[in-house]
Amino acid sequence: MEMEKGAQRPRSYVILVPYPFQGHMTPMLQLGHILHSRGFSIVVAHTEFQAPRPSDHPKFAFHSLADGMDGKKNELTKKLDTMKAMNENCRVPFQDFLVKQVEEKGDQLVCIIYDNLMLFVDPVASHLHLPTIVLRPFNAVYLQILLHSLENADTIFPLKESMLQDPIPEFHPLRYRDMPINIVDPDAREAVKQFLLTSNDIRSSEAIIWNTVEDLEHPWLSKLQQRYKVPIFPIGPMHKIASTRKTSLIEEDESCFPWLDKQAPRSVLYVSTTGSIAETNERDFAEIAWGLAGSGRPFLWVVRPGSVQGSDWKERLPQGFEARVGDRGRIVKWAAQKEVLAHGSVGGFWSHCGWNSTLESLGEGVPMICRPHFADQLVNARFLVQEWKVGVGLEELERGAIAETVRKVMVGEESEELRKRAMEMKRKLEASLQKDGPSHRALDKLVHFISSLPVLK
Repeated sequence: MEMEKGAQRPRSYVILVPYPFQGHMTPMLQLGHILHSRGFSIVVAHTEFQAPRPSDHPKFAFHSLADGMDGKKNELTKKLDTMKAMNENCRVPFQDFLVKQVEEKGDQLVCIIYDNLMLFVDPVASHLHLPTIVLRPFNAVYLQILLHSLENADTIFPLKESMLQDPIPEFHPLRYRDMPINIVDPDAREAVKQFLLTSNDIRSSEAIIWNTVEDLEHPWLSKLQQRYKVPIFPIGPMHKIASTRKTSLIEEDESCFPWLDKQAPRSVLYVSTTGSIAETNERDFAEIAWGLAGSGRPFLWVVRPGSVQGSDWKERLPQGFEARVGDRGRIVKWAAQKEVLAHGSVGGFWSHCGWNSTLESLGEGVPMICRPHFADQLVNARFLVQEWKVGVGLEELERGAIAETVRKVMVGEESEELRKRAMEMKRKLEASLQKDGPSHRALDKLVHFISSLPVLK
C-alpha cells in the first residue's frame, strides 16, 4: 500500500541497553537524545536496579528487565559473579521483550546499541538476526591499556612496588601505578582476565560508538580500529550535543545555584571527590574538610549519601568545621554537575576523574584537582596532569597538602596557566562539534550507518 501524500514515513526504532551505573547510564541516555534529534525513535531496555526515570525522557519508551539484583549495588561493582549473574538473569527477559518488539515494529526496528558490560545482548540479538552496536562509555586509551594489561597479565601482575613509578613502554605518559587494574590474587587472575576480555570484545557487533574526540585520542582510536576492524564513531563530547541534562540516577539539589550566583567569577572550587560509586573513610573525609577550610577559597562540596563509610551523609564532619567556613562553603548531597561547571563563579573542579566528569570539565574550560580511585580514573588523571596539562595531581589526603593544592589551582600564576590551557581545550572540543569538525562528521556517518543497516526480514 502506498503512503498517503504528505504523510511522514514512520521513524525507525533503536533499542538502547545501558549498564545500571551513573557513568554508563549518562552517555547512553545522551546518545538516545542525539539519535532522537536525528529522526530515530528510542526504546530503553533497562534493569530494574537503578532504573532511569521515564519522566525525564518523555519522548522515549522504557522497558524494565527482571535482573535478580535486589539492590546489590556494592556487589555489582565489586563481585564478578554478581555481574555475571545479572547478565544471565536478564537474558530471557530481554529475548522475550525483543521478540515482542520484532512482532510489533517489524522493519522499523533497525538496531540495538548496548553498553559493553551487558554481555547478554549480542547473543540474543544475533539469534534474532538483529544488528548490534557497542557503546564504549570511556575513552580509547583506557581500553588500549586495559587490553595490554590483560594480554600480558601473567608477566605484569601482581604489580611490584619497585616498578610502580616506571613508565609503561608505548603508553606515554602512563606509569605502572596508573594501570586500571591490579590482579593480586593468582587464583582469581584467569577468571578476571577472561571476563574483562569478553566484556571488551565486540562479538558480532557491527560498529563501536565512543564518547570521545578524534583530536584527543587519534593514535589510540587508530590502534583499536585495527584491532576490531569495524567502523568506529567518536562523537563526543556527547553532553554538548544532547538535548537533555537530566541523566542523573540521584536527585539533584539545585538550591546551590542562588549561592553560586553570589560568588565572584571563577572563585569557587567545585568538589566531588567520590563520584557516583566510590567511598572514603572517616579520616580522609576529615582531612578533606580541614583542607578545604584551610585553603581560604569558596567551595561547593558534593557529599553523596553513603559515600563516607559508617555515615549516612555528613554526620562525620569534624566538630567546628561548619562554624569555621560559614557561608564560604556549601555542602549538597548531589549536584547538577554540568550546570555547576558551566556557572561563571566556578573556577576549579576537584574530581575523581571519571570520564564523564573529565569531559564535562574540559568542555567548560575548568582546570582540575585530580584524585582518582580506580579503573579508568587512574588513566584519565595521568593524562589530565601530564599530557593535557589542565590538572594538578593530589597525591596525599593531608589537610596542608590539600589547602596548598586548592590555592595552586584557584589563585596565582600557575592557576592562570592551567586556566589558559583548559580554555584552549574547551575551544578544541567545541570545534570538533562544528559542521566540519571530526565529532560532527562522525555523528553524520553514524546516522547514515544506522540508516543503512539491512532491514529485518
